[in-house]
Amino acid sequence: MSATFRTRPRLARLIASGPEPIADGVWIVRGGVPKTMNVYLVRDGDGVLLFDAGISAMTGAVAMAAARLGGLTRIVLGHGHADHRGVAPGLAPVPVYCHPDEVADAEGDGGAHYFDLSKLDPHGRVLLGAMLPIWDGGPVKIAGTVSEGDDVAGFRVIHLPGHAPGLIGLYRESDGLALVSDCFYTLDPQTGKETHPPHARVPHAAFNQDTEQARASIRKLAAIGPRAAWAGHASPLIGDVAGALEVAAATT
Repeated sequence: MSATFRTRPRLARLIASGPEPIADGVWIVRGGVPKTMNVYLVRDGDGVLLFDAGISAMTGAVAMAAARLGGLTRIVLGHGHADHRGVAPGLAPVPVYCHPDEVADAEGDGGAHYFDLSKLDPHGRVLLGAMLPIWDGGPVKIAGTVSEGDDVAGFRVIHLPGHAPGLIGLYRESDGLALVSDCFYTLDPQTGKETHPPHARVPHAAFNQDTEQARASIRKLAAIGPRAAWAGHASPLIGDVAGALEVAAATT
């Protein structure tokens, strides 16, 4: 059963974009300042599921977007960090799912126990140290889990650990579309800036559980050969996606 929520449309539009189609049955909602926090709505029966859960300020906008598309059926977390579980508590009672290896962090501190902000420059330590609690919606109760190879609304679950132990992506064979949370970045997390065209990079070591494992997961994604890869922030990779990912794993 899908769920609908009340929100203030004018305020929601200031905080996040409306749903933008990026592929058949898939929409993106972009939030934050600037709007580089990505969440995805995927056709799921008569409604849509939410993949990745952005920051808490996006809750109203996500609820509005889902309502326009038939209502929210479920939430699937790409991982449980503060800026990827943010809207989930505010959308209760919609059930929330994640990888088994991410349950403890999604229901707990959002992975903060392995963050090392000392690896950021002084500006980044101050800025992100202040923003993470603001972005976070808090712990979220997990209703169930999804694992490597499971089908989620026509997508195959891919386990891509390293940035977070239970980080997952969704891959659709029919059109080569990959939604991959923070498997890679196309921006500098300390400045929020991205290159044009976007260049992939390994997620910042300050937030990784295991950076070398994160590199291996980028190579795993490259080997699948997606035709478009949309991450948890900023712009997608298109064109020679596999080549761009291999370069990122080897050089960043």
